[in-house]
Parts: sequence; structure tokens; C-alpha cells
Amino acid sequence: MVGVQQWTGREASALRAALRMSTRAFAEHLGVALRTVAKWESLGAETQPRPDTQAILDTALARADGAAQARFEVVLFPNRQGTHSADHETWTEDIERAVVCISRQNFPFASALLNRWLSRHDPHALDDKGLYLYGRSLVLLGDLHRDQGAILGPLSARHSYLTARGMFTALDIPRRVAQIELSLAVVQEMSGQLEASARQYGQLALDERLSRRDRARARLWVGTALSKEGNTEYATSAMATATQEFEDLGEPEDWSVAHQKLALAHRGAGDLKQALHYIDVARTTGTVDSPMQRVRLDTAYGHILLSDAATRNDGLSVLDQAAQVAQQFGLSHQLRSIEGIRKGQQG
Repeated sequence: MVGVQQWTGREASALRAALRMSTRAFAEHLGVALRTVAKWESLGAETQPRPDTQAILDTALARADGAAQARFEVVLFPNRQGTHSADHETWTEDIERAVVCISRQNFPFASALLNRWLSRHDPHALDDKGLYLYGRSLVLLGDLHRDQGAILGPLSARHSYLTARGMFTALDIPRRVAQIELSLAVVQEMSGQLEASARQYGQLALDERLSRRDRARARLWVGTALSKEGNTEYATSAMATATQEFEDLGEPEDWSVAHQKLALAHRGAGDLKQALHYIDVARTTGTVDSPMQRVRLDTAYGHILLSDAATRNDGLSVLDQAAQVAQQFGLSHQLRSIEGIRKGQQG
């Protein structure tokens, strides 16, 4: 927030404009006479408020919300847009902390870290660096909403991703745009639009804007969407190709996740022997320090066990454990998946 060492009528008028108040409303807001505000407006920098009024203006600025403070700076310094370099550094640090928090499903703290910046700044008043950080914050907020299962609506993963995509398009950063398009395809799949998401994954799997790792992820997710549609043969082929790519790239975690996806595809095809083989590989090679990944692994394992009458009780027990962790960390989408599996067995 820009500070004011010495208030004059110019700074006071800028604050009134930033707060979007009439002169009368501003006078009432500060508790000063209307003629005082009128004097600031007419004389500008040639007049200075009394010391006690200076303190009142300090308080009014400090209590203004982030957007109003950003507008105040723009009104005062129209040629100095954006945040200061110190703000950039602190914002970048908070983004890095938010990444870690989201990976550990510490959603409240991650949300607080991101929203402290998103609520403080008006993106139209930011320079390119600030706009980049704003876009990165929106993407992470989208990831947070997605992991919580809030995928559609005004406060959702889709809304955050779409807004961020517009920013990175304006900044001409095609790699970021493509990554967001990949995340939007995930949202499509989660919302049940399997054919559309598979088509989008297929296009992104060949998109040179993405890294080789992200293209391999897109190919894996083609298989995921197709498997849910029942197209098991093509799905397992796409997943196997992605699995080999992860091995070539030296990405052990992605390689483990690919085996988890392959296990579910084989379960869908009725090949429980292969399903158990792949899920065993995933469970013994993947790291489970993330609650999300622990829930996903247990959900997949429980689903496979439920498919055999001899291991049905074990499957229910594993699903119960997964549901408890999902409930603890607010993983709503995973809870809905677990409930769907249970209902499917009852039907």
C-alpha cells in the first residue's frame, strides 16, 4: 500500500475518488465538514489538512479495501502502475507457499495466502509482472477449488481458470495458456463431459506449447476419460504410451499414478488380475505423503477389491478409510466418488 507522508488536498481528493464517494459522503465518512472536503477539491496541493485530520485520513486509507488502495495509487501516480518490487517478491513467496499448502490439502491457509493479494489489487492497475502474479494466483485458486470439488459456478475452478487464461493470453505467454486449457479439460471430465474432455486431452497431447511431461499427462487423461466411457481398449493403449513416456522422462510419481489409472481401466474391463497387478505397483512405488493421493490410491484399491465377492468386505473397509481422510481434508469430489462406488455395488 502506498503511504502518505504529508496529506494535501490533492491526496485527500485522490482518496475520495478511490473510495468512489461523493464529497458529501466522503465528509460524513471522515467526520469532517462538507466545506473542508470542498476546500481540498478546489485548492488541491495548495492546502494541507490539520494534524488531527491528517490522522483521520491515514486511518481511512488503511481501512480501505485492496481495490480502493490500488485505485488510490493509480489516481495519485497515473504513470506508475503495478506493485513495487518488494511486493512482487513477497507475492512470489506467498505463491510458492500456497503451492505447498495445496499439495498437502491445507486449503484454508492456501486460500488466505492467495486472497490476500487477489483482494488487494485491481488487475487493471497492475504492470505486467503484477498481472503475471495475479494470473498465477488465480490458477492456484482454481486448483484449490478443483481439489475441493467446486468445479462450476462463479466461485469455482472453472471461473478462476477462465479469468487467468484471459490474462496470460493478453501477456502472450502461450505455455501458461496451454496449461490452463489442460486444467479446464480436467474440469470438463470431473463434471461428466467425458467425450469433450477426451477430445480436448487428445489435442493437448500433441500441443507443442506444453512440455513433454504435460503432453504425457494429457495422453494419460485421454485414457482416463475414455475408460470412464467404457472404451477400455483404446484407453489402456493411451495410458500405456503415457506410462512409458513418464519412465523415459524419469518421473516416478507420474509413472505410479499412471499405473493406478491402468488398474482402474482393467477393472472396468473385468480383468481383475491385471487390475490388482497395476494397483499393487502403484501402491508400492507411489509416495502417499499427500492426503489427496492417499485417498485416490485407497479409492482405486477399494473399488477393485469390491469387484470380487471374496474381497468385498476388505474393499468396503478400504473405502471407509479413504472416506475418513477425504472428509478430514475437505475433498468433496473424492467423497462423491466413493459414495458413487458404494451405490454402484448396492445396485
